[in-house]
Amino acid sequence: MPPEGVRLNVRSAPEATSGLESRATSSALGMIAEPRRWFTFTALVLFAGVAWTLVSRVPSGGKTQGQIASPRVGFAAPEFTLDRLGGGQVTLSELRGTAVVVNLWASWCPPCRAEMPALQHFYEENRARGLEVVAVNTTFQDSESDAAAFVAEFGLTFPVALDRDGAASRAYLLRALPTTYFIDRTGVIREVVIGGPMSETTIQTTVEKLLTEE
Repeated sequence: MPPEGVRLNVRSAPEATSGLESRATSSALGMIAEPRRWFTFTALVLFAGVAWTLVSRVPSGGKTQGQIASPRVGFAAPEFTLDRLGGGQVTLSELRGTAVVVNLWASWCPPCRAEMPALQHFYEENRARGLEVVAVNTTFQDSESDAAAFVAEFGLTFPVALDRDGAASRAYLLRALPTTYFIDRTGVIREVVIGGPMSETTIQTTVEKLLTEE
């Protein structure tokens, strides 16, 4: 029994269902019968979708403050701070003001081996112009000793970061090795290359675009 003074308004299941269907049908018919209301509703939905897209993207001016980092073209590159092979650390945001190539790789990856000499070459050629390369070794599926041997073999002189726990790889939604992100001076991803090896033409063209942009 319900407490005194409290009335339970309970309908049978068929009756309740019938009432809901009746109200839904009436609402739908009313919407169709009034084109102006239907047009207004549709316009509001479309406007909300466009607004969300504009708000979620990084502004064209490259100002990324307050934006959620996403590993996609036109969005701020996800932040990371990783230990460097040989000591020290590298933090992506501290490289702001330079064009950055973030290359995720492993020592056992044949395409990584094939494209790394070209990355080293263009780094040497363009470092003075404001180019930085950060080679993020996927150490959680590699080893530091193998990474060190790889670096020595190819004479790499750019920072080699160690992703020991896979956090950076997860942030960049790593799906294949190698994967390369070309990031402009404001920290916005401008090009993504999944797989490899990249051709020297691809690297040169993309790097030149980043370096000549204001």
